[in-house]
Amino acid sequence: MNALTPTIVAPKINRSLKLQFQGDWGRANLHRAFGWLSQEMVNICGPHTRIAIWNGTGAMKNIRAVGRGEVDVAMVTPAAFAAMALEGRGIFAGEAYPHLRALGHVPQDDRMILAVRRDLGIRSFEDLRTKKPKLRITTGLDDGENFMGLAAMEIFAKSGMPRAAMEAWGCHFIEHETPRACVDEMMTGNANAIFQEAIMTHYWTKMADTLALDFIPIEPAARDQLMQDFGWPSAALPKGYLRGMNRELEFLDFSDFLLATTTELPDDVAHAIAWSLVERWNLLEDQYRHIPPARSPVSYPLDPKAACRTPIPLHPGAERYFRSAGHL
Repeated sequence: MNALTPTIVAPKINRSLKLQFQGDWGRANLHRAFGWLSQEMVNICGPHTRIAIWNGTGAMKNIRAVGRGEVDVAMVTPAAFAAMALEGRGIFAGEAYPHLRALGHVPQDDRMILAVRRDLGIRSFEDLRTKKPKLRITTGLDDGENFMGLAAMEIFAKSGMPRAAMEAWGCHFIEHETPRACVDEMMTGNANAIFQEAIMTHYWTKMADTLALDFIPIEPAARDQLMQDFGWPSAALPKGYLRGMNRELEFLDFSDFLLATTTELPDDVAHAIAWSLVERWNLLEDQYRHIPPARSPVSYPLDPKAACRTPIPLHPGAERYFRSAGHL
């Protein structure tokens, strides 16, 4: 698709808007994607349009911000976790957002992976249960808001090893807000196991190339329970994706940046954002083409038929675009 020759005529909003988006900490890929989207919306809307991009975490805080009406659109990753907020399940029990809607998603192919130093002889969750090693595990914050820490603790619990039990046999958890900080703990030797995402990044590749690691696949029982309880899918990675990955392995899927909004967003604005996502995609893709697609933190090329398959209902305005373009 040529970004200069859109398949659907560009929408025009003949009024100036003030929009608020919420992305990541400020310099990662959610913010970058919102920067691109902001320019596209400025081009579509009236001459005095202003758009702010608030810092966020891409997780629970972002969903709350959009669900409570504090911002107009937020990006959330992994996309599948938004279903909990719509239905009031898991950490969103007691504060559901049934009016949450999707505008599509920015693709990213990611997994949540447990890796352990090979010299410890841990090859599976069964090894963890039986050998009870005193691991120093670095992972996301277990604060009830960080999706990385939440996923790690839920997988351990669904595998028969809640955090309290692991700490009782001598495990220690080293928590950080970002994946890179956890990788740094492994590289310095402060941690000997890591449970994190962002596995396509250069620092994950460097860690796997430097340290001899075993990668622990999710067990079928835990996988199925996570899907039943929260709607979290799993997906495989091919043999050789990282050094030491000697066969195809299945992990929790941590993919895609969901563009989340609510039913309060005007239909023409939702339509324009969905149009921009697909018809102007190449202008974001250009920023990542120096990275091979399998290693890019934003996947490309965009598949519009996949971008509109979201874990929560599409906003009517976005759905109108995807249907008119033949993607739904």
